[in-house]
Amino acid sequence: MPKVLFLTTSHSYNDDRIFYHQAKALRDNGYEVKICSLYTDYKGTIDGIEIESYSVLEESIEQKMETFRKVCESFQPHCIICSEPLAVVASKKFVQEKNISCIYDVTEWYPSMSMLEKYSFPARAFQAFKFFLIQLYAGFLSTHFIFGETTKKFPLAYFFWFKKQMILPYYPDSAYIKESIRELKPNTITLCYTGQISKDKGIGNFFKAINKLREKEPEMDIRILIIGSTVQESDALYFSALLEKYSFKNIEVRKPTSFEHFTEAFADADLCFDLRETHFENNHSLPIKLFYFMGAGKPVMYSDLKGIRKHMGELSFGYLVNPQDAESIAEMIIRYARNPAQYHSHALNARKEFKEKYNWGTIKNAFIDFVKRSIDK
Repeated sequence: MPKVLFLTTSHSYNDDRIFYHQAKALRDNGYEVKICSLYTDYKGTIDGIEIESYSVLEESIEQKMETFRKVCESFQPHCIICSEPLAVVASKKFVQEKNISCIYDVTEWYPSMSMLEKYSFPARAFQAFKFFLIQLYAGFLSTHFIFGETTKKFPLAYFFWFKKQMILPYYPDSAYIKESIRELKPNTITLCYTGQISKDKGIGNFFKAINKLREKEPEMDIRILIIGSTVQESDALYFSALLEKYSFKNIEVRKPTSFEHFTEAFADADLCFDLRETHFENNHSLPIKLFYFMGAGKPVMYSDLKGIRKHMGELSFGYLVNPQDAESIAEMIIRYARNPAQYHSHALNARKEFKEKYNWGTIKNAFIDFVKRSIDK
């Protein structure tokens, strides 16, 4: 029975992409699968997948690498799938000695803005270059690449064009999606924001648009649903200031829910929003939540990101907008409220496109085949 080992530093062992999609797909096709994460402590077996996870993110780089090395030696995998450069580098010796495949699954920018924000100029430029070289080194050591989206192929796909690679988007399995297509009630609308609550992810733009809507339609019953939490103290202070500034009525803030019940959490929403800032990193990303909104049958309003346009083109189930143009966003919401037929059409389009093109079932076999061929090389 072929063995596949997932190594990740910053993702939890029950990460939706790693555990719920990739690992389960391999398990269902006869592979013995293990996940090692450095994010939190856990040892055991869940749904037939072995977990050996440690909470060592604050430890030294050498200790993190040694943790991965020990897991490689004890499990003896035929293929290793890494989510970060550190995991690739840590598995270098084992991969070379055993002549096995090392697949680098690139889903995050490296370096990310969050990695660099603690540095001031000119140290920031130096650190960015250093991290860039580390990324290239990980690409050099890897035998295969998986890219979560086309816009994240740079630089590895171009420096190492001769290595086998595939695009594997963040499409969710239908098993984790609950359809909740709604009929708009007259003069009432529920607007939803999910995920990390921060300025960068667009909570400020979301509130500005709602405030503009309130000015234009003072008699409309506007209900606001927020599902998420802040990560940094500065985000919490920013969010508190927004709540005080706008004093919205009918606002509900819910804590993040488990992955399996995510779409159930926003079932009573009419429109789902993601108005994140459009700087380079965000602009070249393909937000995962978009596919969950689609699966649930929710029309959306998203920042006009290059990552979305390149992957999907124009949306048939919502609008790509300038996140800071509160005026036009408010007008689009009003357009939906006054035209329930268009709203319903977009809801049906979202569900239809998810079922036909953007669910895990459409790409799962390609992933399994890619891993199989990497082992059979």
